[in-house]
Amino acid sequence: MPPSSAQPGRTATAATPRRRRGEGQWALGYREPLNKNEENKKNDDGLNVRDRIINIYSKRGFDSIDPADLRGRFRWFGLYTQRAPGIDGGKTAVLEPEELDDSYFMLRVRIDGGQLSAAQLRAIGEISRDHGRDTADITDRQNVQFHWIRVEDVPAIWEKLESVGLSTTEACGDTPRVIMGCPLAGVAEHEVIDPTPQIRQIYDEHIGSPLYSNLPRKFKTSLSGCSSHCVNHEINDIAFVGVRDGAGEAGYDLFVGGGLSTNPMFAQRLGAFVRPDQVSEVWAGVCSIFRDYGYRRLRTRARIKFLIKDWGAEKFRQVLEEEYLGYALPDGPAPELDPGLERDHVGVHRQNDGRFYVGFAPRVGRVSGTSLLRIAEIAEEHGSDRIRTTADQKLVILDVEEERIDSIRAALGAEDLQVEPSVFRRQTMACTGIEFCKLAIVETKARASTLIDELEKRLPDFGEPLTINLNGCPNSCARIQVADIGLKGQLVMNADGEQVEGYQIHLGGGMGMTRSFGKKIRGLKTTADDLPDYVERVLRRFQDQKKDGESFASWVGRADDADLK
Repeated sequence: MPPSSAQPGRTATAATPRRRRGEGQWALGYREPLNKNEENKKNDDGLNVRDRIINIYSKRGFDSIDPADLRGRFRWFGLYTQRAPGIDGGKTAVLEPEELDDSYFMLRVRIDGGQLSAAQLRAIGEISRDHGRDTADITDRQNVQFHWIRVEDVPAIWEKLESVGLSTTEACGDTPRVIMGCPLAGVAEHEVIDPTPQIRQIYDEHIGSPLYSNLPRKFKTSLSGCSSHCVNHEINDIAFVGVRDGAGEAGYDLFVGGGLSTNPMFAQRLGAFVRPDQVSEVWAGVCSIFRDYGYRRLRTRARIKFLIKDWGAEKFRQVLEEEYLGYALPDGPAPELDPGLERDHVGVHRQNDGRFYVGFAPRVGRVSGTSLLRIAEIAEEHGSDRIRTTADQKLVILDVEEERIDSIRAALGAEDLQVEPSVFRRQTMACTGIEFCKLAIVETKARASTLIDELEKRLPDFGEPLTINLNGCPNSCARIQVADIGLKGQLVMNADGEQVEGYQIHLGGGMGMTRSFGKKIRGLKTTADDLPDYVERVLRRFQDQKKDGESFASWVGRADDADLK
């Protein structure tokens, strides 16, 4: 009998299989641009915009800037237009880009490895003071960002940065972004390997090269020999993690394809042991796979995490070895995490040479040029020429003699830079938010600072490790999915039926020993005004119900949903 859907008198025919749409992979012949971003990159390499900024735009002003440069290629040198004042979050996804643009810029300085000398920090502080209305943010990727930058001032800013060995080259854009590295590289007591030479080699050989200046999207790197895994290899596009092979040789284990945003994925371990002298070549091979095989058709699928998810780690490693390296990498051991070490490196701790490092906490990464200048002075006054940024919006001064610890602690404290902060000051992060960011829906920095103050008053004795991350939109610049309490900005309804700023809540996320994405409970949201009450309520329940030694994330995993609301 024919199927019930068949019509009498008609002959059934096999359905013609639909041809799968191309993903814009260059290696498979898809070279024609499939969206506006790809068209702009084909029309002109983003690296070429530097000359136009110096010779044309800085002389003729903001209104002279070609839109394709303004909202595209400027990013190749760390420049984004900032959000025009007074535009509420409800208009973020409604207005056209030119309606959101201010005539001022955010400018990102890349700080590879998080490594700064006092002279470099001083230059950053002076730029902030002189050109950025004394604004500066330390990011969770170890960069520093300025605001209120005029295009007329950019050449002078670049000249000052380059005079001390810094740059903004490929700080943004579809490029290899800053190379993250352990702030304690070379001095950590429990270090497996110092990655500083490899970070410098990658930077010198590949950053600013036209070979890697047109990637499908951004490409994030971390390199660390730190036993606490402080630069979060789990969520980077490529990560080299310090290990020792069976013969005791120090090298790196290779991870590929981590990332958060709206489709969070943890990086996949390839199981390959990479010698220090191979790191730059292997990095270039992975970056080239992304360039050639990465998905360019849709921006939402243009990260390397989608490619390795489809291929799997085994195929990815095979392509890397056979098509790009020309040799096989040996298998290697997985990295070992020291559970007794905090990732943020806050506090006073001994270095491997007997001196000490001092890690301290600005408020959610928000500082000023004036405060950065003072930090450079404090470092030099205490015999140090090495300051480091961390992946948690913190700062570290290296090489402090034991007898000067009390003095440097007091000097930093006088600037509200706490060496022994509360858990809330220490472990709360926030992205830029609606104050400057065109993608944001809600405020973050000021609200996170207020939340810290409230929690310190309401829960003065709370001492459990706890991360609270606030993000102004779904893109997760502040890593909301891997926080104990992750807060994703959105508009919500208050008790009076009014649409106001608020947050969707993620609970129990983490990395390291407790690697998991935060739990979302249907309907679990809070208004911005009610945020302190919510966090206090859920933390008090945790204190009441937790077992001995139980972490917040573990408690969330077993708690009733009603206790999480």
